Amino acid sequence: MKVESITLHRVGMPLVRPFETSFGRETARDVLLVHLVSDTGEGWGECVAGSSPSYSSEYVDGCVQVIEHHLAPLLFRAADVSAGSLAALFTPVVGHRMAKAALEAAVLDAELRASGTSFARYLGAVRTEVDCGVSVGISTSIDDLLDEVQGYVDAGYRRIKLKIKPGWDLEPVRRVRERIGPDAALQVDANTAYSRRDIPHLGELDPANLLLIEQPFDEEDIASHVALAAAIETPVCLDESIVSVGVAIDAIERGATSIVNIKPGRVGGYLPAVAIHDACVERGIPVWCGGMLETGIGRAMNVALAALPGFTLPGDTSASDRYYAEDLTEPFVLVDGRLRVPDGPGSGVTVRTDLVRAWALAAPVLVRS
Repeated sequence: MKVESITLHRVGMPLVRPFETSFGRETARDVLLVHLVSDTGEGWGECVAGSSPSYSSEYVDGCVQVIEHHLAPLLFRAADVSAGSLAALFTPVVGHRMAKAALEAAVLDAELRASGTSFARYLGAVRTEVDCGVSVGISTSIDDLLDEVQGYVDAGYRRIKLKIKPGWDLEPVRRVRERIGPDAALQVDANTAYSRRDIPHLGELDPANLLLIEQPFDEEDIASHVALAAAIETPVCLDESIVSVGVAIDAIERGATSIVNIKPGRVGGYLPAVAIHDACVERGIPVWCGGMLETGIGRAMNVALAALPGFTLPGDTSASDRYYAEDLTEPFVLVDGRLRVPDGPGSGVTVRTDLVRAWALAAPVLVRS
């Protein structure tokens, strides 16, 4: 295809309830959307960067600048653009994986809509539904936490993930385990909040019979995750550390992780995500799809990714109403703890452009060749 224009939309999406992690507390999401028009059709992508560089070095304002002034010109100069060509095309821009992933999603959506192919079929999905877990933020009290968790259990979610941090870990986990029973799937996510000296403390989570503990240490500190994995019974899962196939293989071979969380936005797009999935499958490492509070646009693509064969654990691909009272696409509805994989062309969902306009935080940025 030949890319003709890119429009960047900033949309304000209030959350149905505050979401707190060790990085901070969110009450709304500042969503950056990419609308790409080519000579063969159009496509949409969603950027997962936050409004500030707290979770990642990338943030929405920075992604707008990188796309407008660095990545988009590379697309416009190319005579023939496809999703498979983007890694080489974007080589002059170092890093900025979330910005690249948003453009890759829009290119893929346009390319697949034009050919009448679904995301799921293109990526290699083997399921028509995916098991869903839910991520539960840090609460104001354990009683509030238990009430929230019970609501998700009653809704049918097949796995509960608790956000933890120093001072909010052992007791909340113990109480939740008591509430949901010994066999229910439960895991924790530390979002890099701990240090190596906390290894003995984290070992006290072993009696909770957790599926995994996710990313307790700094993303660049692979060595401490190796030490933790050797010291505790709970499987260690890496999230923020996994930014490429090479890093994933290195972490696996060093014994730092026995489970991998794959987030397309964090690794530079859906094609890099598939490559990491394939490398993990070759090494017998289970993977699951992480979430970044996506709207229906990103959620549709994540659900398609989560239908690949190596995604054997429930991901954070929750229903739309977990985060938003009203979504930017038709809502994803939980049925028996699962979400249906869209099978229409491209992402398989329709963007509600009326809501994109109504909830705009700023005037759209139009970039042309």
